[in-house]
Amino acid sequence: MTAFTVQDAFSGFSVDDLDAARRFYGDTLGLNVERNPMGFLEIRLASGGSILVYDKPNHEPAGFTILNFPVADLDAAVDELIAKGVQTKIYPDHVFPSDERGIVRGGDRGPDICWFRDPAGNVLAVMQA
Repeated sequence: MTAFTVQDAFSGFSVDDLDAARRFYGDTLGLNVERNPMGFLEIRLASGGSILVYDKPNHEPAGFTILNFPVADLDAAVDELIAKGVQTKIYPDHVFPSDERGIVRGGDRGPDICWFRDPAGNVLAVMQA
């Protein structure tokens, strides 16, 4: 039997301002966000897992998507993000051709998706489930 298991594995990412991250993930996105005993944030998932969010003085935003949110209605989710002040068109059309709201229609290349950033500059996405 090995001591290494994935049963309680979790992911994590850094930000440069934990208070801004708590407001964004908790208030703007409506996720269940709590401070843990170390003072970091934990985003609690409905599946029972969690994501650790920690502050890092020399934080550099991830150059890749750190979180994906599958949604039943992508257009409604993007409209809701925009109504909350989130910029959803973050890539120029020569990188990812999209509509005026930033939605990339995947067609046979993948799901319809829209990227946006958290206050620390990390890339997130909502995608058609």
